[in-house]
This record gives sequence, C-alpha cells and structure tokens, in this order.
Amino acid sequence: MEPDSFSDPDLLLSECSFIASRSSGKGGQNVNKVSTKVSLRFNIGLSGILTPGQKAWLIVKLGGRVSLNGVLQITSQKERTQLANKKAVIERFRLLILKAFEIPIKRKATKPSKSSKERRLKDKSRIADKKAERSGYMDNEG
Repeated sequence: MEPDSFSDPDLLLSECSFIASRSSGKGGQNVNKVSTKVSLRFNIGLSGILTPGQKAWLIVKLGGRVSLNGVLQITSQKERTQLANKKAVIERFRLLILKAFEIPIKRKATKPSKSSKERRLKDKSRIADKKAERSGYMDNEG
C-alpha cells in the first residue's frame, strides 16, 4: 500500500489546534505564572484535506504517536516563550508529516565484483598467515 503523494504539510496546519499550558522547564519566576508549553493536536480522521488512503497511511506510519482516537499530539516546552515553542512544534509537525509520506527507495540486490572477491581472499590468507606465524606452526614443519 503506497500513499497518494502529499508534499505540503503547511496545508494541514489550518486543521491543527494549539493548546498552551504551564511548562515544567526553565523560566525562573515565570515558570509558575506563564503558559509557555505548547501542544499541537491534529485529528487525522477528521481531516478534510487528506484522502482516506492518506489518512490510513499516516495512522500506520505514525503508529505509536497517534492516540486510539486518531489524534496526533506534539508538545514542546524547551523554549522560554510560547511563540518559540509554537514555532518548534510546527517545525516538528512539518518534518513528521514529510517523513511519513516519504517513500523509501527499494534496495537492488547486487553481487560482489571479481576484484572485491579477490581482495577478500587475499586479506583472509594474509590474516591466516599472520596467525600461523604467531602460533609457531610454520617453525614445526621445517
């Protein structure tokens, strides 16, 4: 199952809701007074922009990040201001959506080249010779 192509996560921002709350991070005296922590919530199931195939793909790709209700929640509280945390959450959302719709390139099986086989065998015999010298095996023969 491959998704329909989707290239602009900024379109989905209109369907996101932002919630500000008190942060547990740095902020000094501000930390108990100002709501600097920002949570972004995106309900995948209720999206009017995504097709049903894209919704299913997102839920599969973002598996553990999506709640049982089909809501993707991203939170940021690293910054000291609400605006900076909102920017951080939006950037993480954009990257997450782009990565989810990125189709991995399938690996093509290749065979080792003749020179790489020879190199491997030379290295193997060189190491065998080195170990034989260490054990004194060569001295006992002659």
